[in-house]
Amino acid sequence: MRGREYLTKSEQYALVYNKGSSWANDLVVMKALSNELTFSRYGFSVGRRVGGAVVRNRVKRRLREILRVLPLEPGWDIIFIARSNAASADFAGLKKSVHGLLSRAGLLTREYEEAFLGIN
Repeated sequence: MRGREYLTKSEQYALVYNKGSSWANDLVVMKALSNELTFSRYGFSVGRRVGGAVVRNRVKRRLREILRVLPLEPGWDIIFIARSNAASADFAGLKKSVHGLLSRAGLLTREYEEAFLGIN
């Protein structure tokens, strides 16, 4: 991900928090809002309840890597909020969790969904 693909200002976060739709599971809460751009932007919120600085940074690195490889529909601002269970989750569990949220929200590209589900 490049710099333009991140939410960087508190106003951007506030807009998604206040007007975005949300999906949740036991590891992550995802909020998304259409941004009318040709690319999607991401933000991460990992609070102190998740753990110390080392643990919080590990969770953020894992989330960034998961999003790097998943093909998402363009035009969305997405915030991932880690829950305290995310600290003890392994990479595969976190990836499954994020994939499920993105799939439920319809934010994965159609080609990827068809390939993942084996639809021709």
